[in-house]
Amino acid sequence: MSTTVEFNHVYLTATGICLPGKPVNNDEMTDFVPPVGAASERIRRRVLAQNGIATRHYAIDRQSKTRQSVAGMAAEAVRQCLPTDSAKVDLLATASSGGDLALPGLACQVQAELGWRALSTVSHHGVCAAGMQAAANAARAIDRGENDGAVVVASELPSRLFKRSRFADERLDFNAHFLRWMLSDGAGAWCLRRQPARQGTSLRLKWVHNVSHSGDYPLCMQMGASADGKSAWLDYPTFAEAEAAGALSLRQDIRLLPNLFDIGIHEYVALVKAGAIEPDRVDHFLCHYSSEHFRPMVADCLERSGLIIPTERWFSNLTRRGNTGSASIFIMLHDLLAERTLAPGEQVLLFVPESGRFSVSFALLEVVAPAPASSAGAGSTADKLSAEVNAGVNDKVQPPQDPNALPAESHPALRPLIAELAEVWHDYRARVWHTPLVRRIVDGTLGKSDYLSWMAQWIPQVRQGSGWMRTARAGLSPRFAALAAIIDTHAAEEQDDFQILFEDYRRAGGPVASIDALTRNPGGEALHAWLNARASQLDAVGLLGAMYIIEGTGQRIIPALLPLLKRRFPELRPCFRFLDYHGENDIAHLQRWLDAVEITLQVADSPEALAADIVASARCTANLYLMQMRDILEAA
Repeated sequence: MSTTVEFNHVYLTATGICLPGKPVNNDEMTDFVPPVGAASERIRRRVLAQNGIATRHYAIDRQSKTRQSVAGMAAEAVRQCLPTDSAKVDLLATASSGGDLALPGLACQVQAELGWRALSTVSHHGVCAAGMQAAANAARAIDRGENDGAVVVASELPSRLFKRSRFADERLDFNAHFLRWMLSDGAGAWCLRRQPARQGTSLRLKWVHNVSHSGDYPLCMQMGASADGKSAWLDYPTFAEAEAAGALSLRQDIRLLPNLFDIGIHEYVALVKAGAIEPDRVDHFLCHYSSEHFRPMVADCLERSGLIIPTERWFSNLTRRGNTGSASIFIMLHDLLAERTLAPGEQVLLFVPESGRFSVSFALLEVVAPAPASSAGAGSTADKLSAEVNAGVNDKVQPPQDPNALPAESHPALRPLIAELAEVWHDYRARVWHTPLVRRIVDGTLGKSDYLSWMAQWIPQVRQGSGWMRTARAGLSPRFAALAAIIDTHAAEEQDDFQILFEDYRRAGGPVASIDALTRNPGGEALHAWLNARASQLDAVGLLGAMYIIEGTGQRIIPALLPLLKRRFPELRPCFRFLDYHGENDIAHLQRWLDAVEITLQVADSPEALAADIVASARCTANLYLMQMRDILEAA
C-alpha cells in the first residue's frame, strides 16, 4: 500500500520517558485542574467513569505554575533514552501538539535544552499521530543511510490549557470542558539505528503505515478556532478577544469520534488483507485509545471474522499513565519493554488513531537478538549485520493458532468476506463524504430547501425498504428458514419508519402534503429498481451485501451528519426523530446482519460463491446509493 513504508535496516535500540511529578489520582486532580461550576464537575465525573484513568501526571503545580516545559520534558526523556549510548546521533525528530514557543520548531528548542552540537532537526506538529509521523520520517532517513542514528521524541503539556483562569465563563460548551479530564502531561523518546544494540532488547521496525482522512470528515479536535469554527484566533483584533471568543480553548466534538474508530478498524482490516499484519503472529498489541470503552459490535465482528487480537495480548498503561497524546505510544512501548520479557521473533503492533481530523497510524516491530560483538567493527555493513541477527528467526516454529482468535462456530468463509466488505465500505464511505450534499452539510452551507429536498427524495426509498426485503424473503428455500425469520423481524421493525420520516419532513416545513406525491431522484429510482429486481430472484441471499451498506450508512454516517444538521438548523431539532432513532439503533441492526450472514453461510451450497455474491451486491448498492446522493442537490 502506498501509505505503508517498509524498512530494511531500522532498529529501535533504546527508549526513555519523562512523567513530571508524582502520579495524581482522580480525587487529587481537581487540585491541578479545578472544575468550573457544577456543570463542569458533572462532566468530570462522567468522563472519568468512562475513560478508566486512575492516575496521571501534570507538569503544572497546584497554583497552575509550570514546573517543567515541553522542551524540558523532551530533553529528560532523551537523556534517559541515551544514558550510556555514546554512538553518534545525527538526527533529532520531535512531535507535539504544541511546544513552549509558537516558533522556532520544537526540535530546535530540545536541541538547545540538551546542549547538543550541530545535527539535523525536524519538528512535527499535530495531534496523537504526530509522533508516529516523526518516527516514520526518521526511519526513512536511517534506512536510506542518510543518518547513522536518530532520536525521536514526543512531548505534550496540555495541562497549561486547563487552568481555571481560562475557564472563567461557566457557559463554555461540553466540547471545551471534555478534554480537561482526558489529557495529561509527559514525554517519550526512541532511539533508531541501522543495527541492533549489542546488549538488551532491540526491535526491528518492519514498516509504518500513516494515512490521513482529513479530506473526508469535519473537524473533530482543534484549538485556534472559535466555537462556531468560523474565525481563526489570529483573525481577531487582539489575543484577548480571541480568548474571550473561545478560540484558544481545546475542543473535541465527541459525537464524531465513532467515525475515527470506524476508519481505524477498516485500515486494520485492509492491512491484514494486504498481508502486512498477521493477527495470529502479533504477540503484543499496543493501542493508543482515550477510553476503556469500545463498540462491542465492531469487536464482535472482528472476533467472528478471525481478525481480532485476543485481549491477553493487548498492553496498555492508560489507567496509570493517562492520555499523553502523541507521547502516549512512546511511553507505552517503554513500559512494555520494562515490564515484559520479549523473545526474539515476537512481534509488536502499534496502533495510533488521531481525532484532530482523523488520521490513523500503525507500525510493526519484531524483536531481534543483540548484535554480535564482531559486527560493530569498522568493516561491517548493515546488510551483513541484518542477515546475522535475523538468521533463523523466521524459521522459528510458530505457536498453534489461538482458539480465541476464531471461535469454532464461525464459518471459514466469514473471514475473507469481512475483509472484502471492509474494502468496499472504506471506498464507499470516503466517496460519500465528498458528495455535494455532504460537503455542504460539513461546511455549513446547506440551505433549508436543500435539506427538505433531500428528505423528500429519501422518504420513498425508506417507504419501499421493507417491501423488497419481504419480496426476497418470499423467494427463500426452506433451508434458509433461519434467515427468513430474521428478515421478518427486521422488516416488521422498519415497515413504519417512513411515516416518522414523513412527519419529520412536514414538521420541518416540507411543502408536499401527500406522501404519494413524493418521487425518487434518478439515482434513487435506479437503486429501487435494482433492489426489487434482485429480490425477485430465487434465494436472493446475496442482498445481505446491500443491507451491509444500507445499515452501515445509518449507523456510521448519519450519526456524524446529525450534529452538523442540528447546528445548522437549530430550529429543526424536534424534526430529527428518524435520524436520531437510526443513529442509536442501527448498531443493533448490524449485529443482526452479522448473525444472518453467519447462519446463511452454514447452509449455503457454496459458501465461497455466496460470499462473492454478497460482496458484489454490496459494491453495486454502494454505487447506486452514491448516485442517489449525488442527484439530490441537482433535483432540488
